[in-house]
Amino acid sequence: MTAGAAIVRCDWCGDDPLYQRYHDEEWGVPQRDGDVLFEKLCLEGLQCGLSWLTILRRREDLRRAFDDFDPRRLAHWTDRDRLAVLDRPGVIRHRGKIEAICGNARVMVGAFEDADRFAEFIWSFAPESDPSRSRPRYTGELETETPASRRLARELRRLGFRFVGPVTAHAFMQAMGLRDDHQAGCHRADPGS
Repeated sequence: MTAGAAIVRCDWCGDDPLYQRYHDEEWGVPQRDGDVLFEKLCLEGLQCGLSWLTILRRREDLRRAFDDFDPRRLAHWTDRDRLAVLDRPGVIRHRGKIEAICGNARVMVGAFEDADRFAEFIWSFAPESDPSRSRPRYTGELETETPASRRLARELRRLGFRFVGPVTAHAFMQAMGLRDDHQAGCHRADPGS
């Protein structure tokens, strides 16, 4: 890229600096840390019905409110803890989503011996690379769910996770690098795919 040339990004991140930084530094970067994957799954559940930018702007408040999304701590939250979090700044005040975070933490702790096993489970749903698949040119061409995200959502729900439908699972897979959906021309797009 020549000096002064504009950086081309996926069109969904617009011109908001926080969104652009998220796109450039996090979105689509393969993440294999089970604790980070769990946090992102929680954040995706909180995002349902809201914009991702809303979650990004509140992410630090949400981390403080939810014990850094540590599943081992969240699994032991009491009714009192779940009610108290409603008064914390920056929290998405949706009781069902708060209950889901704590319930998902209990499932994760119960179903997986450690965060590494959770990461292995998540990555077992990564779709095979398809060299014939063309990159989307704009947001409207992005799929909202795929067979892989439907399988992941189904298995998560079978284990007892909530707020993990196929659309949420797909957004999670894109964000955590299980699926590369950077748009054609984006400076983050893998030129070999």
